Amino acid sequence: MSLTDPIGDMLTRIRNAQMRRRDNVVTPASTLRGRVLDVLKSEGFIRGYSEQTSDVGLHEFNIELKYSENIPVIRTIERVSRPGRRVYASVKNIPSVANGLGVSILSTPKGVMADHEAKSQNLGGEVICRVF
Repeated sequence: MSLTDPIGDMLTRIRNAQMRRRDNVVTPASTLRGRVLDVLKSEGFIRGYSEQTSDVGLHEFNIELKYSENIPVIRTIERVSRPGRRVYASVKNIPSVANGLGVSILSTPKGVMADHEAKSQNLGGEVICRVF
């Protein structure tokens, strides 16, 4: 099965697992997915993740979801830049999410990072997703 939007697939798996109140969710591993998960972990939206090998030899990420009093920490997670419509933002136009309570994840020339970090380094880039 070929996937045209692997990041969108990962975000949908997280969203669906939280609706079912799952503790963990498994997604195929890739470098970009790992960088996005690093940002989600550093911003406190997930507990963590680990890389594991499945029975058939494929690398996967096991993502530990985070809840606060049985309510998911991630209230909304949505893809902004899609394969059919890429969305780029300069450092002046980086979108603010929920007045700073959420975070936009950007792919910049210096790597994948949160919006506040990109602003402090004076970098723009592709807006991958937003979370709050």
